[in-house]
Amino acid sequence: MKELAKAYEASKYEKEIYQTWEKSGYFNPDNLKSKGKPFTISLPPPNATGILHLGHATMLAVQDLIVRFQRLGGRKVLWLPGTDHASIATQNVVEKKIWEEQKKTRFDIPRDEFVRQVAEFAENSRGTIKNQMRCMGVSCDWSRDRYTLDAGLSQAVREAFVKLYKDDLIYRGKRIVNWCTRCGTTLADDEVEYKESVGKLYYIKYGPVTVATTRPETKLGDTALAVNPDDERYRHLVGKEFDVTLGKVKVHVKVIADKIIDKDFGTGVVGVTPAHSVLDYELAQKYHLPLKIVISKEGTMTEEAGIYTGLKVKEARGKFVADLGEQIEKIEEYKHNLSICYRCSMPIEPMPLEQWFVAVDKPFRLNWFKKTTLKQLSLEAVRSGQIKIVPDRFEKVYYQWMENLHDWCISRQIWFGHRVPVWYRKNIQNESEIYVGVESPLGDGWQQDPDTLDTWFSSSLWTFSTLGWPEQTKDLQTFHPTSVMETGYDILFFWVARMILMTKYILRQVPFRTVYLHGLVRDKQGKKMSKSLGNGIDPVEMIEKYGADALRLSMVIGNTPGNDFRLYEEKIAGYRNFVNKLWNICRYILLSVNDVRVVENVPESKTLADKWILSRFRQIADLVTNKIEDFQFSEAGEALYDFTWHELADWYLEVAKLEGEKDKILSYLLTQLLKLWHPYTPFITEVLWREAFGEKTGLLMVQPWPQNLPPQNNEAEKKFDVIKNIVIGIRNYRSENKILSTQVLSVAIIKADNLSSEASKIIEGLRTKVILVAQPESSWKKLEIGKVILAISS
Repeated sequence: MKELAKAYEASKYEKEIYQTWEKSGYFNPDNLKSKGKPFTISLPPPNATGILHLGHATMLAVQDLIVRFQRLGGRKVLWLPGTDHASIATQNVVEKKIWEEQKKTRFDIPRDEFVRQVAEFAENSRGTIKNQMRCMGVSCDWSRDRYTLDAGLSQAVREAFVKLYKDDLIYRGKRIVNWCTRCGTTLADDEVEYKESVGKLYYIKYGPVTVATTRPETKLGDTALAVNPDDERYRHLVGKEFDVTLGKVKVHVKVIADKIIDKDFGTGVVGVTPAHSVLDYELAQKYHLPLKIVISKEGTMTEEAGIYTGLKVKEARGKFVADLGEQIEKIEEYKHNLSICYRCSMPIEPMPLEQWFVAVDKPFRLNWFKKTTLKQLSLEAVRSGQIKIVPDRFEKVYYQWMENLHDWCISRQIWFGHRVPVWYRKNIQNESEIYVGVESPLGDGWQQDPDTLDTWFSSSLWTFSTLGWPEQTKDLQTFHPTSVMETGYDILFFWVARMILMTKYILRQVPFRTVYLHGLVRDKQGKKMSKSLGNGIDPVEMIEKYGADALRLSMVIGNTPGNDFRLYEEKIAGYRNFVNKLWNICRYILLSVNDVRVVENVPESKTLADKWILSRFRQIADLVTNKIEDFQFSEAGEALYDFTWHELADWYLEVAKLEGEKDKILSYLLTQLLKLWHPYTPFITEVLWREAFGEKTGLLMVQPWPQNLPPQNNEAEKKFDVIKNIVIGIRNYRSENKILSTQVLSVAIIKADNLSSEASKIIEGLRTKVILVAQPESSWKKLEIGKVILAISS
């Protein structure tokens, strides 16, 4: 017999246990004795400069549950970690730091020096989040840790770019792009966020018509007016051209008609500003309209804006509105979605710029007999069932997004990141030459393209570049396609869709078999957590206070696929109580059993209670296994929680105290129960395994998942349920009638089907303070509990 401390102190064990795991080498699949089928998860790489937040913690809790389950199940598990250079985010942090310390912008520093400072900052920061991940108990293979800017991944990015370029799927062209004047770069369509804003809708007298607009300053860039061809009010104007004076500026416009115009918006006439609106640009392409750029990349008005040249956009708006004077017929409040940068929340300025694009709709030859497009390839991967999305309702969302995908703008006007592998020079005849290659070209006079690539371009290669591609490595052959991609539903389009697109194109494989999407973390009232609301929870602080296992449980139980879930400190504290309950169950078993040892074979059941608990364990073990395999982690955890606390602890251990001689059964239950709980609560289960069975038995993390399970015994379960119902009925009767717990009650069982011969001893022994009698007196109160009828002395 061995005695544990009365309470589990997570902080006393967690760091030491994690170090033991790391030293064992079992995070590395090459060190596992298992000959099972490989199982791979590529960790969605957190930003190199980030700190652990609740989104990361949720992702880590779920993924570690999956990989520990698979490792216990005998699979050759690789959980490959890494960090993302997160170009815009990281550069912004350093730019801000340089400004605060030196009052300089990046343009005041040589590019190479600035990039060196950003890279140094990122490298120094990478260790922070990796150490915080260790606090969560993640069992990823740190020996394979990757960084999106490391040498191997940088080569993979260049190889992918060159391959796309040679297949004519990357091109440089002028198109309307999303421009952030604060970050000084383009953004992909799905990097633009939208926030509801109350603005003003200005009705401006515009020659023979009135135009409604939310951005009057852009009217300086109008080259057309557009109406719906079915709108009889303006049919006589279609095809005409005229000059219009707007305040102090003249513009020349042509009237066009197109079905896209909403007759019911404003006056039914809109100004067409091709240089500053995606829709207007498409109209300009369709009707051959000129482009007039009136807003610069710095967010100021250009020379095309006449007297407003050099003014910031908001200043120009105020001055232009004042100059319009009586031409403004009315102003209304107007609710609309304002497009903003996902990094800095500045309003987006659409403008035409030369950029690099991936052509998603251009046919290319997949093989000698089939042509397809990147878009079709990506859609087919999910439609054919090669990739399963959990929950499946997100498949429709995926199809809708992919079907409406425009060419992907992959160039960014920032300095930190993967440089576009393109060089230019003038030859002897002063003709322009271009070179696209993995390595820089030979010869003099070459200038590399100044742009860098979208961060999502490099991370779209993540599942295979981290395994060694473009080399055909053993890891790539063994662990790809990966098994599961687990991430938040909020980056389904940012990242997951692009990984499918790029992997199907480059490898002709899917990147993963299953996509599991978890929801977003919300506070107790269901509100989104944010710094401004002050309702955020620091996961590292919660680990220090309650332990990693409690935090993990609070993030998994109650978290169903694709649905947001609520997290608050009381919930974490509640699961800390359960972790302590698990400790005390083990503590009792260790004090009760003379020789605790690992028991894999099902022990003999001598009593009804033995048969009942083993039968119930069989059902729980099967349910937990099936539910985890089906990605129903919360349901599995809830069932296991209920069994551990309300069946094993509340009933069987109490009966065991009465009956005695339970060494083998208790050892078997402890052996198997710790395995079932290990994916959910790895720290405490590893501690208990060592305390109970000793270090010679090895680490729990590589033990076999429960295999030798007892038979299900429905008859025993029915009989024990009768006893449970009788005991519960008596306890409820005592409580409802305010009968002291010290007062002995006489009870007669008038009717009870399936009543075991062992019932009397159990009922009288479970601290019910009752004496069972054969015959009740006439004055006793009758109590019906299901099919059981009792008579209790009043």
